[in-house]
Amino acid sequence: MNQEGIMRKNTAMYNMKALPEDERPREKILRKGVGTLSNAELLAALMGTGTKDVSAIGLANRVLSSGKGLAGLTELMPEEFASIHGVGPAKACQIAAALELGRRIAVSPKKRRVSIGSPEDVALLFMEELRYKTKEVFRVMLLNTKNEILMIEDTAIGDLNSSIVHPREVFINAIKKSAASVIVAHNHPSGNPEPSTSDVNVTKRLVQSGEILGIKVLDHLIIGDGVYISLKERNLM
Repeated sequence: MNQEGIMRKNTAMYNMKALPEDERPREKILRKGVGTLSNAELLAALMGTGTKDVSAIGLANRVLSSGKGLAGLTELMPEEFASIHGVGPAKACQIAAALELGRRIAVSPKKRRVSIGSPEDVALLFMEELRYKTKEVFRVMLLNTKNEILMIEDTAIGDLNSSIVHPREVFINAIKKSAASVIVAHNHPSGNPEPSTSDVNVTKRLVQSGEILGIKVLDHLIIGDGVYISLKERNLM
């Protein structure tokens, strides 16, 4: 490493070491638990170091500002992170990988199959991911005879209508997995979960198709910003 590189590394390290030990993100995780960290501190712990001009926490705040907050980070591509001054390709990949792991955890059932007993169970599983999407995502949950989750998949992205939410796409894996029933859900990027006429029509079409196939459509949830509506509870299916 040349002299300039050594100086840059030492300066970045100093910026973090200038903080009291119990306020450094990584030390704070070990001493107080990960839940005590702010969003900026979590990002700083993930990236590890800042630059010669800004500490890791300062850089983390710069990243959060670029995403217009934590939720906005999910919409940024790796190259967009890399273009933020001070981030670069390595840190960009770290951030993108962490976000993708979080997304996969959010949509993956636990190893022990999760049983669904109410619309609220479905909403809790999907809410924190779908509420921040800027496009409509149509999601299908496959269930066995005990209402345990077999699989979760996204079948369409875009404005919800019968041309993109086709029964064959909804039921193809349900047939392959010998699912007894399905629950479908999609988000409203506006944050208002009130069902549209198209939402109701698509749901009725899926219910009819399911009856022919012997796979019951148990419910259709519409996810808003922290709220949801069950079309089953509204008697709209």
